[in-house]
Amino acid sequence: MWENKEVSALLRLIDDPDDEVFDTVSEKILHYGKAIIPNLESLWEHTPDENVQERIEQLIHRVHYQDLQQEFLDWSQSRHPDILKGAILIAKYQFPDMNMPSLLSQFDQIRRNVWLELNNYLTPLEQVNVFNSILYNFYKLQGHELTEREPKYFFINQVMDGRQGNGYSIGILILALCEQLDIPVFAVDVPRQFIFAYVDTLYNFYSPDTDGIQQIQFFIDPMNGMVYTQKDVDAYLKKINATDRSHYFSPLTTKRVIIKMLEELCLCYRYNREDQRADEIQHLISILVTDKLS
Repeated sequence: MWENKEVSALLRLIDDPDDEVFDTVSEKILHYGKAIIPNLESLWEHTPDENVQERIEQLIHRVHYQDLQQEFLDWSQSRHPDILKGAILIAKYQFPDMNMPSLLSQFDQIRRNVWLELNNYLTPLEQVNVFNSILYNFYKLQGHELTEREPKYFFINQVMDGRQGNGYSIGILILALCEQLDIPVFAVDVPRQFIFAYVDTLYNFYSPDTDGIQQIQFFIDPMNGMVYTQKDVDAYLKKINATDRSHYFSPLTTKRVIIKMLEELCLCYRYNREDQRADEIQHLISILVTDKLS
């Protein structure tokens, strides 16, 4: 907690009725970063005026959001962005003080449970059945459709703590598990869907030194673990008049997956008329697209 005359003076001015004064005070408070949050929380606890409390809450959010923007930039500029970390950053938008050690411990426990059931003799479909059995039967994960327009289902901590999520939050959990367990499952860019492809690499027995041929074995809906064939997906693409097949079946990058997740979250906030939150999410998207703060 900051203890100096300037901070004390700024905190006393938060209740100033002049908006210009408050805007100036806010900008100066933001310069202190996260270190000033304990001061703001203490002031909130000792402030009976609900309007002033709301101002303090807005300031705390702005401080967290300022810090989150930098975290997204650092993540985006890293050599190999970690998909679980990307999902955690999205959750930090709504839950800046979430229990990170608990979340990571729960993830590791799920990973261990899946790993214990896997072996080198399982077919690709049997591997997916292991995931489905543990995630949807043992852990009772419940997937919700995006059409429910519920932002809370996008947050990975909600999946861990409440066993509730949507295709994106549950899907990123699966992608992170597959990455750590060397299971070749990747998100693909099928229009209006968020689905995965199990990509097997086939080698020529008589020419072992040649590069293998990657072939999609089947597709997976992360919301419920349902498996689809190539024929199923082709029929869907035909139904929506989609033509660029090669583009739809290419694996998405980690950054692109997180961008798509943020885009859907932004739409949810727009639908619920939470335009300020939607604008903030849109700005996070722009950081990932441009790799810079604006």
